[in-house]
Amino acid sequence: MFIATVIVCCVLAVAMLGSGAAKLTGNRGQADLMTEVGFPVERMWVLGALTIAGAVGLIIGLWWWPIGAAAAAGATLYFAGAVGFHLKSGRPNQSMGAAVGLTVLSLAALILRVASA
Repeated sequence: MFIATVIVCCVLAVAMLGSGAAKLTGNRGQADLMTEVGFPVERMWVLGALTIAGAVGLIIGLWWWPIGAAAAAGATLYFAGAVGFHLKSGRPNQSMGAAVGLTVLSLAALILRVASA
């Protein structure tokens, strides 16, 4: 079970690092998406920082399970919030599919991390 935990957490961490880096660097596509879903672009850096912190927590959590469980729980809430913003905008698009997928992956990471503690 721990091997599955490592794989899921690493895949999720890589996705979160990419997303966080795009937000921190002010990627135009990310800024357009934030505008589309109604999130203030000037606060996009906060989401980037949280996403990168979550990715680091997932990796550290492979050695200390409480950190990993907390990071996975935070990632689940973060991506569920992203889904909520997409739904609230009334214009679901491809990126909503990514948010749903990452919510499910985050939940899987949480379940696996707790189960393999």
